Amino acid sequence: MNKVIRAYDMNKCIGCYSCMLRCSAVNHKSHSLEKSAIAIKTSGGLRGRFTSTVCLACNDERACLEACPSGALEERPGGGVMLKSDKCIGCKKCVTACIVGAVSFDEDSNKPIICKHCGVCTRFCPHECLMMEEVDNAL
Repeated sequence: MNKVIRAYDMNKCIGCYSCMLRCSAVNHKSHSLEKSAIAIKTSGGLRGRFTSTVCLACNDERACLEACPSGALEERPGGGVMLKSDKCIGCKKCVTACIVGAVSFDEDSNKPIICKHCGVCTRFCPHECLMMEEVDNAL
């Protein structure tokens, strides 16, 4: 079974950004929040709750994949996509196509930041707001 990231109980989120920092460090060798494939934001002001923007691991219609003209995005078993960096032309069409805004762009590498559902962010969430969920392996 494949697994995908899900944000289950964001009411417990304290906005520590540990998930974002670990994603950035492990996947992009950076300590910048901007290079994380997951985004934690406040819903408004100091008293607002925190929200997460994370890839939904679309299964049927992967808008980012359909928008990619170079074939740099490939279907990931269980949902979502995998980036083939060598094929990416940096056109940003996947960024604008994502229905939840989960694809960001790394200006330094001229490549999109795509969640691979590796789960490293979930292991560093101190309140277990993010979890890995088993999904069907079918494409």
